[in-house]
Amino acid sequence: MKKSNSILKLVPYLVLFLLAIAVSSCSGDDTPTPVPPVVVPPVVVPPVVSTFAGPTYSDNYISIASWSTNSQWNLANVHDPSVEKCGEYYYMYQTDASYGNAHDGHGHFPYRRSKDLVTWEYMGSAMVTAPAWVKDSLNNKRARMTPALPEITNPRYGYWAPYIKKVGSKYRMYYSIVVDEPITGTSFETSWSERAFIGLAESDDLATNVWVDKGMVVCSEPDGLKPYSFAGSRNWENAYFKFNAIDPTLVITPESDQYLIYGSWHSGIAALKLNPTTGKPDQLKTLTDYGTRIASRSATSRWQASEGPEIIYNPDTQYYYLFLAYDGLDVPYNTRVCRSKSITGPFLGINGANVTNGADCWPMLTHPYGFNGHTGWVGFSHCAVFQNPDTKQWYYASQARLPKDVPGVNASNALMMGHVRAIKWTEDGWPVVDPERFAAVPETTITDASFIGTWEQITVNYQYAVIQKSATIYLTADKKVSGAATGTWSYDSTNKTLTVNGIKCKVSDAWDWEAATRVVTLTYSGLTTAGVPIWGKKIN
Repeated sequence: MKKSNSILKLVPYLVLFLLAIAVSSCSGDDTPTPVPPVVVPPVVVPPVVSTFAGPTYSDNYISIASWSTNSQWNLANVHDPSVEKCGEYYYMYQTDASYGNAHDGHGHFPYRRSKDLVTWEYMGSAMVTAPAWVKDSLNNKRARMTPALPEITNPRYGYWAPYIKKVGSKYRMYYSIVVDEPITGTSFETSWSERAFIGLAESDDLATNVWVDKGMVVCSEPDGLKPYSFAGSRNWENAYFKFNAIDPTLVITPESDQYLIYGSWHSGIAALKLNPTTGKPDQLKTLTDYGTRIASRSATSRWQASEGPEIIYNPDTQYYYLFLAYDGLDVPYNTRVCRSKSITGPFLGINGANVTNGADCWPMLTHPYGFNGHTGWVGFSHCAVFQNPDTKQWYYASQARLPKDVPGVNASNALMMGHVRAIKWTEDGWPVVDPERFAAVPETTITDASFIGTWEQITVNYQYAVIQKSATIYLTADKKVSGAATGTWSYDSTNKTLTVNGIKCKVSDAWDWEAATRVVTLTYSGLTTAGVPIWGKKIN
């Protein structure tokens, strides 16, 4: 037994001896060639460096705000946009508005175009001057009032909120022209302002900018419940007209019926059935012909503090969605949405409340907000909601303003930048908008590991004219949330849904517009059960 063990101990030396002979034989001489040790290099994963060149234009566009530099505007000087695609371009039309009134004297209903929703080319205006029928109709109505009112020989007009929609082979533009005069006298302190008109023009091709005017569709009409003149200060709980004929939007039902949705502040939002061939109502003989109220911010007050309706039908959910702008447009503007299975309502909020009957509308989609490194945005509403006809992706577009009194920026609240954002849909069929503006960032494969790091989160609570600021939170590998909020998180990669502290949020590859050097990042957007938006942006 001891002898066997001794022999076994010699085996390794014998193997090395034979290996040395073999190496020596292969080397071509008698000098043994040493065998180098086998070294396995470490696996190095190079960092992912994005080469995506996103938008770099400044949100403070004062240096290019003048008419002479409109070729550089991109989305500067946007207000109350409407977007429709024609050929390879998206076309955006808007209210007559610009910083310093740079657009004055250059036509009405400015428009621009883009192939990618990121870079926009200013094109000019869609209307040269107000159609003659506006003044004629105005003064005919004044002459028939009791007592008859004198003719307004040179009305001052406002050109507001056009809406563009392809219907059949034609593109329709429903436009608002308001008469900026007191009904009687010379002061708005003793009289309501004159009526507004919605007209219709048609074009075969938006690229030509050739429009054929079709005349009046509907106008503001008094219902006799309130006087047009008054003594003392204006009573803002009243309004003179039944429905204010501004802010048109159009929807075509699955049954091919067409409805014009319009209204602002005066008594709520109306749905008016149209003749599908003419694009107008068949008659306006009685007040009931002016439409059915489908949304109201109050069941009692005629002064509504809501406007800018936008309506879509989503075939995936089989709901009509009515988007509304709440509050004043300078700072507190915010966007609400309600929905209905019927075009004439009732429209209900996320909490089941009846918005048609005057309930407050929830959820809220936009509100004054600010991520770190930026002044924040206010006056953020009056939206267009449109779809890429090829991908079926929905988008939200509106203006947003810089806050008041930004240091070093003259009249900062008059700076109106167009915002385009992707819309995502929650699993229960409500829209949410991305926290960051659309920049065509390429989609990546998002995994659990993508979320680990530092985030800014905004709970976008409703506070009148108050900017909702972000707070810092941390998502860690153990699926915990810490920092300004605590709890847990999880990710459903199939549906690109991040659940943060029980709130399901839609995830997007995004462009960090607020960073000192803009970069790609991730964002999430969701709703609480009460309809409050939760926005998140990864910063590290």
